[in-house]
Amino acid sequence: MTQAQPSVNGDVAPLRNVTLLDELVKRVMNRPPHLPGMGCFYGHSGYGKTVAATRAVVVNRAVYVEVGESWTRKKLCTALLRQVGVPAKRTVADMIEQIIDCLCRTKLPVLVDEADHLARKGMIEVVREIHDKSGASIVLIGEEMLPELLSRWERVDNRVLDWVPAQPASLEDTRHLARLYAPGVEIGQDLLAKIHEAGGGRVRRICVNLERARERAAIEGLEIMGLAQWGDEPFFSGRPPARRR
Repeated sequence: MTQAQPSVNGDVAPLRNVTLLDELVKRVMNRPPHLPGMGCFYGHSGYGKTVAATRAVVVNRAVYVEVGESWTRKKLCTALLRQVGVPAKRTVADMIEQIIDCLCRTKLPVLVDEADHLARKGMIEVVREIHDKSGASIVLIGEEMLPELLSRWERVDNRVLDWVPAQPASLEDTRHLARLYAPGVEIGQDLLAKIHEAGGGRVRRICVNLERARERAAIEGLEIMGLAQWGDEPFFSGRPPARRR
């Protein structure tokens, strides 16, 4: 079996969203047989949902696909079959049968990232069919509007066992990220608090500022980097610099 695993330098920080997604996957997998087997994990871009999927894929031996905006039904089915190591047949109908057969045999859970694309393009029914005929546990991951998009597909919407919103990164998450991505330098608590505030809950933005702190400490030969050492350098907030007058 070959599975794609999103990776951030091979490590995953124990962030709040990592725990939330892992709990959701386990809840869906361990559901009583009379309950639906789909879950939905959704939230703003940059909250670390895909990083959370990294951990969930590994610890739950899940099949993972990240849907592209240009994907068709055939591409989706081909990608799923590639993840489980099964050569794809020619037609979409045949491929769906292959996927159903494989999931019935292996009982593997499936994580579908960027599921918004499936809902917008009317392809989400393919996932619903796979779920219904295989009984597989399937977690859809997407942006904050994913629940609203899924509500347009009643047969999908009422098969969701639980909806879990991703949370903005906390100060404790920022400390975890500093230990992981700024090794060799002690980031002061005052600077960590500012980096957390400037990040606005977005893991990506927090990581950019941590990297700037690490790089600055390395260049200046500092073992400790606090607000005093950071000085008046602006924090990365995801917004472009103001236009010079």
